[in-house]
Amino acid sequence: MSVGMAAPRAPCACDPDRSRGRLFSEPPSKTRSPFRRDCDRVIHSTAFRRLKHKTQVFVFHEGDHYRTRLTHSLEVAQIARALARQFGLDEDLTETLALAHDLGHPPFGHAGERALDACLKTHGGFNHNAQSLRVVTSLEHRYPEFDGLNLTWESLEGIVKHNGPLTDRAGAPIGDYREHGGIPFVIADFVKTYDLELWSFASLEAQVAAIADDIAYDAHDIDDGLRAGLFNVDDLKAMPLTAEMIAAIDRHYPRLDQDRRGAELVRELISYLIGAVASEARRRLDLAGPQSADDVRRHGRPLIAFSPGVAEAEAGIKAFLKQHMYRHKWVMRVMGEAEQIVFDLFTRYHQSPYDLPPEWLEGAAHESETARARRIGNFIAGMTDRFALTEHQRLFDSTPELR
Repeated sequence: MSVGMAAPRAPCACDPDRSRGRLFSEPPSKTRSPFRRDCDRVIHSTAFRRLKHKTQVFVFHEGDHYRTRLTHSLEVAQIARALARQFGLDEDLTETLALAHDLGHPPFGHAGERALDACLKTHGGFNHNAQSLRVVTSLEHRYPEFDGLNLTWESLEGIVKHNGPLTDRAGAPIGDYREHGGIPFVIADFVKTYDLELWSFASLEAQVAAIADDIAYDAHDIDDGLRAGLFNVDDLKAMPLTAEMIAAIDRHYPRLDQDRRGAELVRELISYLIGAVASEARRRLDLAGPQSADDVRRHGRPLIAFSPGVAEAEAGIKAFLKQHMYRHKWVMRVMGEAEQIVFDLFTRYHQSPYDLPPEWLEGAAHESETARARRIGNFIAGMTDRFALTEHQRLFDSTPELR
């Protein structure tokens, strides 16, 4: 089957007509499947709109052509739908998970997350994946009968398991969760009410959205790094995979200018990684033969993945970007200043709660120290880069320019 063709519906795809439902019962839509309804709710949410002014790597005012969390999410959705179409999966659920996966990110990207995690260290910490769950289950206030978006079980499962299972079958944390203090309290508390089966793998739709996230940010961070002048196309010859692509581009287009040369490399990389996922996933699916979405969940290993060789090459891209982009002295300086802004805001709101907007003070009079700290964390996590800078300028005499 060619890359662009849609496959017949797979037996192991999530079926919207057999969804496990919603936490709060609602009458079905006359015109949309449950998963399409989920996707529409994400797109119309306040948190999704805020992503347009949240940092991916570069702060919003550094240039109009750099990615933001919003454009990143749209690119993830495009790649994810392309893969879902090939495997006969539910494209609406796949798109929902691609668009929702970063809803919990605070301002200033991973710098903001590090700062909030440190501020909340004695109150359960901060995890952007857990915050995404909080956004769609409690922080959005758009409906008269419930808080959050009341997404289907399958959408909530995919958001929570973006990085795979969180526990073993006995409920003990695994992987990073074992190493870093256990299951985030947001998730641990929620599953007491609505069991998301943290021990199992997520649906194929969720696995597709997760690997599309990797493909998108590998490619577009290269694009943004080239645009920012942090490295050039020839620097990428340090990795065999991109070296081969650059050599082929130079053979076909010997006089290509550097901007188009970089754009062609990014395009080739995306196509290669999508094809590599498709090939390896077909091999794994043929061997496993899942006949239902629950077969996928119980399989014990991911079915949508890179082969070991491609995974090694993809890890090399991440290592290159870490060295030449994320840890570039200019990026590190700006992100250090961004972290300080988050620290300053948290400390100020903690010491002077009435600097918070009135709606964020409702019910706060008699809450515990932990509840108050988490309330402040929720407020800051919802900020855009621009609003965080504006708030800092309002509350402090001096604010870094982040340039």
